[in-house]
Order: sequence, then C-alpha cells, then structure tokens
Amino acid sequence: MQKKSIVLLTLLGAFVTMWTIACSNQSSADNGPTEKDSTALVKRGEYLVMTTGCDDCHSPKRMGPMGPEIIPELRLSGFQENDILPPVDKAAVAKGWSLFAPGQTAAVGPWGVSYAANITSDATGIGNWSEAQFMKSIRKGLYKGLDEGRPLLPPMPWFVLKNMTDEDLKAMYYYLKTTKPVTNRVPGPQPLDVLK
Repeated sequence: MQKKSIVLLTLLGAFVTMWTIACSNQSSADNGPTEKDSTALVKRGEYLVMTTGCDDCHSPKRMGPMGPEIIPELRLSGFQENDILPPVDKAAVAKGWSLFAPGQTAAVGPWGVSYAANITSDATGIGNWSEAQFMKSIRKGLYKGLDEGRPLLPPMPWFVLKNMTDEDLKAMYYYLKTTKPVTNRVPGPQPLDVLK
C-alpha cells in the first residue's frame, strides 16, 4: 500500500512539474522573446529593416552632395504631418507616371496620394501595435493590421514582404519597437482630385 502511495505521489509530482513548465513556456511565448534571445532577435530585425528598403519610403530625406540622405532624427517616422506636397503634374500621372515627393515619403499615382506611415516606436507610429497586428498588416496588406482597415497602398511592397518567415517579421517588429520614438501623425491617403 505504501509503495502504491509513493508511486502515485511521484507520478502526481511529475505531472504538476510538467504542467508548470508547459504553462511557464506558454506564458513567456505570449509575452514575446525572452531576455536571453531578445538581443539576437532585435539585431536580426535591425538587419532586415536596413536591407529590405524600409528607409526608402518611411525615412524623410534631404538633398545632400550625393543625393537624398536620411534625416537621422526623423528616421522611420514617415511623411511629416506639417509638410506640404509640391504641385503635382496630373497630366503625367494620367499618362501612367508615379511620382515621389521631394522627401520621398509620399507617392502619387493612379491610386491617388499615399503617405509613408510612421513606423517608429511612438504611439503615433507602431508603438501601440500588437505583434499580431503587425503580422496581419504585412501578411494581408491591411492598415494597422485591422480587419476593417483600408488596404495598404503603393508603393508599400507588402505583397513581397508577406513572403518572409514569421521569425523574420517578428524580428522586424521587435526591432521597430526599440527605435527612437518620433511623434508624427501621418495624414491618410487622398484621391487625385484633391491635388492642385
């Protein structure tokens, strides 16, 4: 009888231990990367953001001696809310041209005017986004990753980025969450007829 009790207690203890480990693993997975692997994840995300062209549209530029240069203090903050677009040649757009604004954070084409989003860690950027929102935004091409969100507009290449692995997209998300926050409310897209 005593042997059976010891065996039952041992089995019960093993079950409780395995259940506790499973729950703690689930909990840490829900909270994002652990401290041990977060540095490598963020570093990978930085590499991907720097090599997949995010700066091309999301970072305001000024003209330098070698052409457009990223404005470091505004990096990844998108079209600046107080900027004004120069006059647009609607005839060129009607002929199929797509045009970029001087800071290269706004584009005009047959779809209208699209403004590059603020993807810094600020609340006006992706600071309040969940990982799931970020993933859905890229995978489904939806603004803020919301089911009722409008489609992401050109030149955002979400249809290419959606082919990245979950691990790479998560790495980009976690890196962007570490960027310097820049408060900047980017305007929504506009139809062509509002342009002068």
